[in-house]
Amino acid sequence: MITAEDAATFERCMAVGGFAVFPADTVYGLACDPDAKETVQRMHLLKRRSMDKPSAVMFFDAELALETLTELEGPVRDAAQRLLPGAVTLLIPNPSHRFSLACGADPGTLGLRVPKLDTELRNVRWPVLQTSANFARRPDPRRLQDVPVGLRDSAELVLDGGELPGTPSTVIDLRDYAKTGEYAIVRQGLFPADEVASRLQ
Repeated sequence: MITAEDAATFERCMAVGGFAVFPADTVYGLACDPDAKETVQRMHLLKRRSMDKPSAVMFFDAELALETLTELEGPVRDAAQRLLPGAVTLLIPNPSHRFSLACGADPGTLGLRVPKLDTELRNVRWPVLQTSANFARRPDPRRLQDVPVGLRDSAELVLDGGELPGTPSTVIDLRDYAKTGEYAIVRQGLFPADEVASRLQ
């Protein structure tokens, strides 16, 4: 069980430039401060993942995400409000190149996650760069013991939240949504496509 003390420790880990293994709403993930370049590089190296590949920025509160991303407005903002929190990753326009370390080779696009949690982590106020706690192209971990030992042993904090669904988030491309009203599901994950359509109709 994740306690309030665990959530506070998680925030402190982010603040000092560490990275954590933690349970999201879909799979176990790795998290660090999105502006901590050395930690981001270390995480990518440990995962055997290129820095050119994008990661998501995860907020634990949808209102805080929308308050922070002030340039997110109009139809895209409305779509985000309809879909978050939940098991989705939204690809949104990023004209200000915020959180550039998470954007990989395309700083004009940001992946946004706000998980729907029933643990104390939902009270975390620190946005994080988040990626699945596995090696590149390996299965997504649904239990802490599924996280490779090398990643667990290298993390400054490891949190056990029990068994998760094990299916990653559904990735929804909203980059043209403001102009065309169209979206695309880039990866079908835990969140059903018909539910996406229902919320965005």
